[in-house]
Amino acid sequence: MSGIKATGTKTLMLFGGRAYPELAAEVAAQVGVDLIPTKLFNFANGEIYVRFEESVRGSDAFVIQSHATPINEWIMEQLIMVDALKRASAKRITVVMPFYGYARQDKKHRGREPISARLIADLFKTAGADRLMAVDLHTAQIQGFFDGPVDHLWALPILADHVAANYGTQQLTVVSPDAGRIRVAEMWSERLSGAPLAFIHKTRDLNRPNEAFANRVVGDVAGRTCVVVDDMIDTGSTITKATDALYAEGAADVVIAATHAVLSGPAVDRLKNCPVREVIVTNTLPIPEERRFDKLTMLPIAPLIGRAIREVFEDGSVTSLFDGNA
Repeated sequence: MSGIKATGTKTLMLFGGRAYPELAAEVAAQVGVDLIPTKLFNFANGEIYVRFEESVRGSDAFVIQSHATPINEWIMEQLIMVDALKRASAKRITVVMPFYGYARQDKKHRGREPISARLIADLFKTAGADRLMAVDLHTAQIQGFFDGPVDHLWALPILADHVAANYGTQQLTVVSPDAGRIRVAEMWSERLSGAPLAFIHKTRDLNRPNEAFANRVVGDVAGRTCVVVDDMIDTGSTITKATDALYAEGAADVVIAATHAVLSGPAVDRLKNCPVREVIVTNTLPIPEERRFDKLTMLPIAPLIGRAIREVFEDGSVTSLFDGNA
């Protein structure tokens, strides 16, 4: 039997989709279970087929799938896996999405727009999910979109401890790439012994996605090592323009730290050509070898997800993983 049996009759079973099998295997190793054998394939017209090759009746099921590119296919696959578990009488189903797809569409900026992040939560609830688990949601309000428990895991301690170990804390300034991320930057400051804060004042053209304009730096960054913190790097436009603005204001060094390395389109070339010292990310999303570069550091997220899964399974406290900050 691939699951773990705890006291009584509870059985933990872990399932992984095809989006990022390496991460699913790393999480399984952290939890101390084998992934349940699953038949997954596409029909000729693109429809997805799922069948689990062991009984899941009465199990505490965890379905891990990071919403990588092609994002719509992997979300659909995870939904179908949840539906299959529900129909096979799994007792509780937790959807583990290290990267929550559509998280940036969490509100209406203008009329006649969707709130797609809410739709994703509704779809998983309808499919049969009892609980969601995600790493560094784009905004905390997404937790309220799902009618059930949501475990919001924070990669901040992993990233910040790497920064502290490699750059110290005496000459650091934590920089938010926009005013909306100030609260996250404050949490970084607390973790980094009260490092001072700065932020980039920027504007966006709502008609041109993935483009931002760094207008000016607010805060003293001259002669300091600036740590630009964000939840994700998509095309790299925002983060590289912030880097240029910081150097223009006299920053001694710039380090980028972000949880999710989406790295769409020109992102890798932009980061390679950017004068940044280091780009620190976690491996919530797969980065193929050809998309990696010398300045890129990938930190493992599996230990955090594995501990959270064990806490949920054992009815423990996920909040305790973050020293009360979650």
